[in-house]
Amino acid sequence: MNILIATLVTVGATAITVTAMLLVRSRAPEGSRFHDGDRASGVFGVLATGFSVLLGFIIFLAFESYDDARSGAEEEAQVVAQQLQTAQFLPPDAAAELSGQLVCYARSVATTEWEAMADGRLGEAVNPWGVEMFRTIRGVEPATDTEQSAYDRWMDQTSDREQARQARVHGAEGLIPLPLWLVLFVISATIFVFMLFFADSGEGAVTQSVLMGSVTLVIALMLSLLVFFDHPHGHQVGKLQPVAMQRTLVLIDQQVSAAGLTVDAPCDEQGGAQSSP
Repeated sequence: MNILIATLVTVGATAITVTAMLLVRSRAPEGSRFHDGDRASGVFGVLATGFSVLLGFIIFLAFESYDDARSGAEEEAQVVAQQLQTAQFLPPDAAAELSGQLVCYARSVATTEWEAMADGRLGEAVNPWGVEMFRTIRGVEPATDTEQSAYDRWMDQTSDREQARQARVHGAEGLIPLPLWLVLFVISATIFVFMLFFADSGEGAVTQSVLMGSVTLVIALMLSLLVFFDHPHGHQVGKLQPVAMQRTLVLIDQQVSAAGLTVDAPCDEQGGAQSSP
């Protein structure tokens, strides 16, 4: 969630609930509508504690998924850099082709695929360059022990890269199911209504405003935080960015230059396949 939008929603919700409290207070009896304040406070404590425990547990799980996506992106980028090195020990034709496809894979992840994740439209789509690399490696027949070892290593790294990609894209379309959101909003509304019964014409308007406003503020901020973790990818502050894969692209250029290699990437800067002339 955008910080500005979250701020506006929080301020708006707080203003609405405080206004509602003051309106109810103007007609509320002195001492609130509860004859036994201690009993009412006990019931409110049960509601608030249950809600806070549930919400805190969900935020913890959402943060774990957020962290898994970040770790997956970093591991995927690291494996891509390692595969470039492994490819150089394969037969020359396959090495050149796989090296170019790896660069295209990295470009695609850092641009087109990341934009799709940020917009929540990646779905179950696979990276096309991952498919191209599979087609290329399938036709490789190792002729020496070195090539055989590199072939086996490549297959292991491919498995690691795909697992890291799954961790990265896992939360692209949201982690929290709709029924859970409904439960959280219903409990929030219940707490709001319950708070209105604490309206007391004998207390000052400022005191009553702080009573309702503080509760609303905490709940709104925690729900906003949950929305943030529910969609880890995006363009807003704090969202995951393709920094690791961009760093890998720079590292690949440095490795290629240092080793005197020539990598012909069959794609544009966005990772899209180049059309045949």
